[in-house]
Amino acid sequence: MQIRDNLLDRIAEAEREGWRGEVEGLKVSLAGAEQKLAQVDERSTVDLGLPTFHEVAGRTVAAGERSRA
Repeated sequence: MQIRDNLLDRIAEAEREGWRGEVEGLKVSLAGAEQKLAQVDERSTVDLGLPTFHEVAGRTVAAGERSRA
C-alpha cells in the first residue's frame, strides 16, 4: 500500500509540474503495482475448513434433547 500511495503522490506532483512523460511512466508503474497487489490478495485466501454459520445454524434438536452449555 505504501508503494501505491507513493506512486499516487508522485503522479499528482508530475501532473502539477506538467511532466507529461513522467505522468505516463508513473501510471504504468501504478498499474503494475495494483496488479501485483491483486495477485497477493488472491493467494492469501486460506480455507480453514471451519463450518459456515448456515451449516451450524441449520442443525435441529430433537424433542427431549438438552443443550450442554
